[in-house]
Amino acid sequence: MRRVAPAVGLFFTAPLVAEFLLGNLPITLLVGLVFLAPLYGGGALLVREFVRRTGRGWPSILLLGLAYGVFEEGITTQSLFNRNYVGAHLLDVGYVPALGIAVPWTLAVLALHTVWSISVPIGLVEAMVPQRRTTPWLGKVGLTVTGVLFVFGSVATTAMQIARDPFVASVPQFAGVAVVVVALVVAAFLIRPHRAVTSTESSVREVGRRAPSVWLVGGFALVCGSAYRLTPDHTAAWVPVVMMAAIAGVAVTTVTYWSRRPGWEPRHQLALVAGAALAYALHAFIETPILPVSTTVDRAGDVFFGAAAVLAIAVAARRTRQAPAGVTESVAPTGNASPHRFPTHPQQPAPPPPTAHRPPPTAHRPPPRNPYLR
Repeated sequence: MRRVAPAVGLFFTAPLVAEFLLGNLPITLLVGLVFLAPLYGGGALLVREFVRRTGRGWPSILLLGLAYGVFEEGITTQSLFNRNYVGAHLLDVGYVPALGIAVPWTLAVLALHTVWSISVPIGLVEAMVPQRRTTPWLGKVGLTVTGVLFVFGSVATTAMQIARDPFVASVPQFAGVAVVVVALVVAAFLIRPHRAVTSTESSVREVGRRAPSVWLVGGFALVCGSAYRLTPDHTAAWVPVVMMAAIAGVAVTTVTYWSRRPGWEPRHQLALVAGAALAYALHAFIETPILPVSTTVDRAGDVFFGAAAVLAIAVAARRTRQAPAGVTESVAPTGNASPHRFPTHPQQPAPPPPTAHRPPPTAHRPPPRNPYLR
């Protein structure tokens, strides 16, 4: 059980972050976690296992997270196309008739899934087990069971959504979603596997400024995540679109630049995850749950899940600090690794060659005595 504990943790962490930490679901619906886990947890676990089994890294995780978001919102909930989804009128601003989508809502919801539904849970649970951070957690049986659960969760979510709302997207819209999902999956695996980089190699691979402090990285993620979530609704669709595109562009460019500096370590990756998670936790206090509850219950849930996130981050940070140093995950993909190579311990220097064997010096012996001499 201990071997698959991280996988079980990710299976339930993904829906907790995606729905409860956000404040979209109140704490009174916590029992619904068992129904949300197959879709959210199964998706996050499949993304993580396929990426780690092929030796790839975070660029592939982000692309597969985006593919997951397109799949969920385009196939299961169909919120990308449903003008009356949960009565929220999400497509009223920035609607593109030729595509049947609203650009502001599409950018907003796909970012939520890419970052918070998939990437943040993966990064948080991996930081809990730093020595197994880049190795598979499941065998063939576990991977098969996860796939079956994900299919079940997808079918069940789709059926429940259609039962609540009879809207069904058009065949061309479903076909377009399928094409986009396949293209993103292919792109994720076209990225060359990353190479295990030892701390010694990391310190000499680049001459220049070192990676910033983890506090700066975490604060940057918190600001960017909060700004993205607080992008205002506007009658002019280009306003939120430009703001979200600018925030995403600055975040991706900055993190890519920082991660290429010497000294970028797993604790910096955890800082990014922590900042994004705390942005979600803070936004929960202004989020309206989909199920009406009293203000007291709503705030109690926000405090509970926010405190749980802080505790999980603290535990992950402690374990990351205590993990043996020497191996860092290269963010930039390289072509110098086997697809199935995982980070190993730094190579130890070869011992000095043994000195040539020399026989001990022979003790001086006096010449034999001539018995005929007196």
